[in-house]
Amino acid sequence: MPANQEATAAVDPAPQRRSLVGRRLAGLRRRGQRLVRARAWRLRLFGLLAVQAGIAAAIAWFVAYQFLDNSSPVFAPTTAVGIVAAAMGSRLRRTAELLAGVVLGLAVGDTLMPLFGIGPWQTGLVVVLAIIVAILLKGGGSLLTQAGGTAVLIATLEPPVRDLSVPRFVDAAVGGLIGLAVGLLLVPIHPQRTVQRLAEPVLDPGMAAMHDLAAALRARDLGEAQRSLRRLRDLDPRLTALEEGLSAAQEVVRLAPLRWRDRTSLAFYTEAVRHLERTLHSCRSIARRLTTALKDDEPIPAELPAAIDLLANGVQTLRSSIRAREGPHKAREQILMAVELVGRAQGEAGLDPTRPHTHRLGYSGLIVVGEFRTAAHDLLIASGLDAERAADLVRRAVDQDEQD
Repeated sequence: MPANQEATAAVDPAPQRRSLVGRRLAGLRRRGQRLVRARAWRLRLFGLLAVQAGIAAAIAWFVAYQFLDNSSPVFAPTTAVGIVAAAMGSRLRRTAELLAGVVLGLAVGDTLMPLFGIGPWQTGLVVVLAIIVAILLKGGGSLLTQAGGTAVLIATLEPPVRDLSVPRFVDAAVGGLIGLAVGLLLVPIHPQRTVQRLAEPVLDPGMAAMHDLAAALRARDLGEAQRSLRRLRDLDPRLTALEEGLSAAQEVVRLAPLRWRDRTSLAFYTEAVRHLERTLHSCRSIARRLTTALKDDEPIPAELPAAIDLLANGVQTLRSSIRAREGPHKAREQILMAVELVGRAQGEAGLDPTRPHTHRLGYSGLIVVGEFRTAAHDLLIASGLDAERAADLVRRAVDQDEQD
């Protein structure tokens, strides 16, 4: 009986259930922490836009009510908020599109509503025609949206009176100018801080995916390599947001007097971020080719995952040095050492000029060598070197490996 009791105790499922519940709770806690951090990041990035929008709407309403003799100002605050919302992009271009959309919506609405009256089908017809005209004029998304939205306002909020077009257009123009002034003059975004915050959700997960790729190569784990590639591909929307943030920051330092002193430093930031973006595209190509190499059962020398880890470390070191405004010497050393490791993975130099290396890599691995050197070249430019000097250092690293 005691032996049976001991056997039963050995397979008691209660501790296993508790362990499973604990792991699930820990997973939920980690996901909750990530969610909180993501929401906090969005608040830090876009919180100023809420303040700008509120100030712009209040000023636009006051100006339209007090100085334009409009007892129900609608278009002025609406357009002002629309301009502020265009902060992560080219404000001047979107301002023009928004104002053009208001004019188009007013023209179509005030032309058709007196003829057809007010009603559901009339509203739908006016919106369709306003957007069709915007499409024929090759308008962008802001023009299409504003034309349709203005047509709806004309069809539902106001009586079909033809002589109100000019005051409503003036309201919209004043609101657009006020939104532009608030966003660029009164409360402009901090250009460098904005670019840094937009780069965080791109570089951190991107380099984490590269480290995971290196681990997958060591274990020859195809599934994990595919997941790393998928995570790199999922960065596309964040890269788009980063591009728009760069455009917004450049516009602010060009037009906002409070930010003119940041022009030189932002120019360096912009150049660095653009080459870091190119590096991420090269990293995605590297991940794609190495995933194919695993599928095709190609050899993966140990130097290759080590080089990937070192390159990812170089990106993080470079990012830290840029933020701290320190010299990027350590980052450059890591990048060039990664190039040397890739050369060792490629193989020793051969005597036959038609076969310069005794290849240790397969077809996909050889393609990775070129992509890797391109990524290193872009990173060296991001560190502040010119293209010619960066290419020379990469060549020296390659030659050094061949001599070794």
